[in-house]
Amino acid sequence: MFSYRLRYSVFAMRFINFRRSYSVLSEGREILVERLAGNQSGITVLGLNRPEAKNAFSRDLVDTFSDILVDLKKDNSSRVVVLRSLTPGVFCAGADLKERKGMSEKEVSEFVTQLRQLLINIEQLPMPVIAALDGAALGGGFEMALACDMRTAAENAKMGLVETKLAIIPGAGGTQRLPRILSPALAKELIFTARVFTGADAQRMGIVNHVVAQNKSGDAAYLKAVSLAEEILPNGPIGVRMAKLAVDKGIQVDLTTGYSIEEVCYAQVIPTKDRLEGLEAFAEKRKPVYKGE
Repeated sequence: MFSYRLRYSVFAMRFINFRRSYSVLSEGREILVERLAGNQSGITVLGLNRPEAKNAFSRDLVDTFSDILVDLKKDNSSRVVVLRSLTPGVFCAGADLKERKGMSEKEVSEFVTQLRQLLINIEQLPMPVIAALDGAALGGGFEMALACDMRTAAENAKMGLVETKLAIIPGAGGTQRLPRILSPALAKELIFTARVFTGADAQRMGIVNHVVAQNKSGDAAYLKAVSLAEEILPNGPIGVRMAKLAVDKGIQVDLTTGYSIEEVCYAQVIPTKDRLEGLEAFAEKRKPVYKGE
């Protein structure tokens, strides 16, 4: 049972109904959860919905997001997660600077620590997570996108780690994730200059997986993210999760240790029913039906 705050009780009641597909839970909620149905069943969409502050991270938003992730981590019915914005023209503007202005130094430190942990929790979700950047992703918003496994972006979406313009540094993992995606020298250039660049630039640098021309409804990157998620859905969910774990853990160690991590992850799929189903489906020349077992 969920442990959300009382003011989110209606939201929690809707969220717990995993078998239901819904597009809008209620207005005013800062994170909306949608579980797609039909051929897209297994895709869970998390929609940032704080338009009055360009989806900036407030204390309440971070708290709510953290609660959602605790339960999502245990949800085997979610095979792929898509993170998007429901606010036109912006993905996430980073930290809520208006709120931060009233914080003490201690409170700022505590908030940054909490935000860093939130992004680590996104990064450590067992299923693939795709960020859809249909608008500006700046500062902490871009750090959140970097915490996802894959990224799609509209050509004109603006992004960047802009913290040095405010005499601070990226504090939610950006100084660590960007150099692991790019070369350290290029990551330093982008961080030191606080450069803002487009989705097209991001693809050329290798930051985003796919870039698309924006459409009239402003959700081209989201549609591309869902299309990418649909390619993942037919595959064995345990296999996909173990592949993610093997890659994520392996890139942090030397190659020999990485081989051992891969061996351990492979061992987890050997006794599964899905593995046997895959073999039977191949022999019978049919599509496998995986159940995550």
